[in-house]
Amino acid sequence: MKNRLSICSIIALAFLVASCKDKSAFTLSGTIKNQSSLKMIYLLEADSSQVSVIDSTTLSDGGKFQFKHSAPYANLYKLRVGSTIFDLIAKNGDAIDFTTDLNDNGHTYEITGSEDSEKIQEFNKISNFYGDKNSKVVQEYQAKSQALGKESDSLMKAYMPMFEKNLADYAQAVLKFVNDNKTSLAAFYAMTSLDELKYEQQLVTYADSIKDNFKDNPGVQHFIHQMMAAKPISVGHKAPEFTVEGIDGKPINLADYKGKYVMLDFWASWCGPCRQENPNVVKQYNAFKAKGFNILGISLDVEKNAWQQAITADKLTWAHGSDLKRFDGPTERLYHIEAIPSNFIIDPQGVIVAKNITGAALEDFLNKTFNKPQ
Repeated sequence: MKNRLSICSIIALAFLVASCKDKSAFTLSGTIKNQSSLKMIYLLEADSSQVSVIDSTTLSDGGKFQFKHSAPYANLYKLRVGSTIFDLIAKNGDAIDFTTDLNDNGHTYEITGSEDSEKIQEFNKISNFYGDKNSKVVQEYQAKSQALGKESDSLMKAYMPMFEKNLADYAQAVLKFVNDNKTSLAAFYAMTSLDELKYEQQLVTYADSIKDNFKDNPGVQHFIHQMMAAKPISVGHKAPEFTVEGIDGKPINLADYKGKYVMLDFWASWCGPCRQENPNVVKQYNAFKAKGFNILGISLDVEKNAWQQAITADKLTWAHGSDLKRFDGPTERLYHIEAIPSNFIIDPQGVIVAKNITGAALEDFLNKTFNKPQ
């Protein structure tokens, strides 16, 4: 009987503590060990476009501190301790406890009282691991370049694949983390760290899956809105029809390419990365045009002479059209072009089968498409 009374007392006490929590704010309390001369720390809040300081507090002699802040929705916050930033996710009612040691060069920390904060800590470990790997690749490349006294194409060819592999491995680790933590806001922040051009299809799918979650978080809703706008021109969807004026003044319709493979190549004479990619596009066109690969170049130039000169200089022998309105042309708006180079590969059924693939990735795609085993 005494044991039953004790258990009931514990349950009652736990309920009392929970019911006494301030539901109108969250608290962030903690200890900064070995604070040395550090006196002030800062609380920052993230929104859809920026991170802003929202509060500051003075550390006690023992490094103790506390923040209390109202959060109308669960959101990403950052604790700035000296030059180091620590991430956390908080909502009203949370009582979060944080501890770190300024003598720890690894900037490890302990955080409790918020499951999402523990999840964002887990994601940061993934991010830091792959960030450190690529930092070492860059440092090694720079050291060897300095030893040679110049930039080296052969060095770049040796180190770029390492760098890109680390980025690809990071993306796979992020996708696994997101899949394992679908209902956590930490998964949202992890997902939005991916390259939007390379991983648009996965981002659109993820946005679809969280449409009914985090409805009060404007950052999440902004992301969903963006992805839903991108969805009609994402891989697997029918390419929107358009007509653009050719460089010879005659209209070019996307429908002219019905039943064929065509790559819409958005570029401009003034775009450095576009011009750097053009030799690769020429190489792939020459290799695969006899097998049915077509290109329609769509320039974001505003001056026809500059556009024509770039076509001639770069030996771009395929069809070309332009609205001559930079990013404001109707074709550019239809395809949501916000950066160039951008491309869309459309299959004979008019379906977008690839987007924004360049370099070796473009060659790999074309090999798989046109050199399939019979």
